[in-house]
Amino acid sequence: MRDVLVICALALGSSGAVASFGLAALRILRGRSVTAHLGVLLAVTVASVVTGVVVVAEAMFLSAHDLGVVGMVLIVSGVVSLGFALVAGRRLARASVWAAEARAREQALERSRREVVAWVSHDLRTPLAGLRAMAEALEDGMVEPDGVPGYHRRIRLEADRITALVDDLFELSRINAGALRLTLDAVPLGEVVSDAVASATPVARAKGVRLVADHSSYGVVRGSEPELGRVLGNLLVNAIRHTPQEGIVTVVGGSDEGTGWVAVSDECGGIPADDLPRVFDTAFRGESARTPAAAGDPLGSGGGLGLAIARGLVEVHGGRIAVDNTPGGCQFTVRLPAAAAR
Repeated sequence: MRDVLVICALALGSSGAVASFGLAALRILRGRSVTAHLGVLLAVTVASVVTGVVVVAEAMFLSAHDLGVVGMVLIVSGVVSLGFALVAGRRLARASVWAAEARAREQALERSRREVVAWVSHDLRTPLAGLRAMAEALEDGMVEPDGVPGYHRRIRLEADRITALVDDLFELSRINAGALRLTLDAVPLGEVVSDAVASATPVARAKGVRLVADHSSYGVVRGSEPELGRVLGNLLVNAIRHTPQEGIVTVVGGSDEGTGWVAVSDECGGIPADDLPRVFDTAFRGESARTPAAAGDPLGSGGGLGLAIARGLVEVHGGRIAVDNTPGGCQFTVRLPAAAAR
């Protein structure tokens, strides 16, 4: 019993001394990576075992041969353990980074969802209140007979506005959920631009904006024509909406090695530098767009979803969309993969 107590005391004293150094090292390494902490923990553990075994072996008067065998076993075991700790630490560090990134994405998605709900609530409240007021006026007979057609027209316009907003939300939800399935084919980008410009010309004329399109070679891209048409349509409507009367919206394009591109430029006066990274965020419209559209504006104030939908559709095609300020306005550029030559 006396020998057992002596061995326990020696092992406890030697291991405790090493453990105290380990605690000091961990305090110094506070804030470092998970790999560093695991390495220190395992090194302290191995050193404690080695020190305890060596001290007890010396006290037991082991032969030099036996002591060497024990030491060799401890060294090999320690090296293997430290290697395992480093590998495990790196994996844990990567896992912690991934977890932090996942939490950040979840928080960003939650913020985006709250913004969408707030914007949709705001944008639906105004037309619904107008519809209710006009319906009550018609129901109470407070509208002169010659004014009834005008009320009917305004009711239809507000219903169209709500329908467009609901359609945008449905499209955006499909994109974000990854439920949008495209049938990709070789699409002449010039034809898509021509159709989009033809559709937007009446709107530009009503706004008093001149729409100019370059008819040079745009190249052939791999994509889905309806979705690409919507991308160009959204960019044109956005440019027309923010260009003052007598302004010009310009569409140019071309093809580089492996890509086809189209750029829509307006005369909006430029986008504040702080807003540039957020232009494609869902429901972001900038401070100037928070106020209702002017009376008679054929485009209204927009729902803040057009650019988000455009970005989503471009990315589904494997392309890129970017915005840059230009003298007197800004330019949206879409780049898409070129169709493979047959």
